[in-house]
Amino acid sequence: MPTVLVTGGAGFIGSNFVRLLHQERPHWQVVNLDLLTYAGNAENLADLAGDPRYIFVHGDVADWDAVTSLFARHAIDRVVHFAAETHVDRSILDPGVFVRTNVVGTYTLIEAAREAWHRDGGYGETRFLHVSTDEVYGSLAAGDPPTTEHSPYAPSSPYAASKAAADWLVRSYVRTYGFPALITNCSNNYGPYQFPEKLIPLVLCQALEGKPIPIYGRGDNVRDWLFVTDHCRAALTVLEEGTAGETYNIGAGEERTNLDLVHRLLGILGELRPELGDLTRLITFVPDRPGHDFRYALNTEKITRTLGWRPRVSLAQGLRRTIAWYLEHQDWLNRVRTGEYRRFLEQQYHGRTK
Repeated sequence: MPTVLVTGGAGFIGSNFVRLLHQERPHWQVVNLDLLTYAGNAENLADLAGDPRYIFVHGDVADWDAVTSLFARHAIDRVVHFAAETHVDRSILDPGVFVRTNVVGTYTLIEAAREAWHRDGGYGETRFLHVSTDEVYGSLAAGDPPTTEHSPYAPSSPYAASKAAADWLVRSYVRTYGFPALITNCSNNYGPYQFPEKLIPLVLCQALEGKPIPIYGRGDNVRDWLFVTDHCRAALTVLEEGTAGETYNIGAGEERTNLDLVHRLLGILGELRPELGDLTRLITFVPDRPGHDFRYALNTEKITRTLGWRPRVSLAQGLRRTIAWYLEHQDWLNRVRTGEYRRFLEQQYHGRTK
């Protein structure tokens, strides 16, 4: 039975990836390592508790003893590294946390894997997938072509810089040690279980409560929006079929300004909940954040040409599915927003959660 270690598997993308494995790779065993910080929620996968194919470990990816003990206890032959601090605003306020998790955590994980896997001059059939972001490439102007896997790095925020550092560390292990790592850089994800500090769930929360919807600057910053299950399928494809040492961009080709995206969201929500009235009245423009990149866009020709992956969910479909999920799971949303889910964690893990 293949055993995959998923870091950050209780978070937004990680929990969706674990669910994908559970459904489509039923012969795999999944070890989920997550520290359960504010954005990690064990409730996301509570229905898998007790399944012999799923093992949850409450721990820190930057804790050497915790990570090495996993490789000692379990026959891990694959790693998918999602664990990261990801919110740009938080990185501006406290960059040290991002350096520890994103850089030190990546070093700890990859070094522990190298020690565990290296035998007789090789690494056998092991695979290590490092999941990164389009933000490492920096900002594009309106007419610039999308970035390719060979575009130079130009991170703007402490978050992006910490992910760029982690990417280069992984590449150095490939070059120096022949380590079987792969890297993916993805565009903005959205979908079920996303923590409501991010744009789409934040807009939905504010709209449902009739509160102001904050938009930075004039709302003309451009992002490419990728439905989370499309990202998870791409990550699994790269893990299984990608060439070790290679980098693959993952995007949807769905570029929209933030203001346009918000209008689309509010339009769909207004159709589903007409009693909320004219939701555009809630849009509020706020001062732009420092170093706010204007546009990100990824050229995904490589992953399509070499691995046959392409997104299945359009932005129109994905937004409707996302809004429907949040409307059906407002209890989950309320527990996350109020912090009540922390009590669930404490009950499950006997006060070990900070």
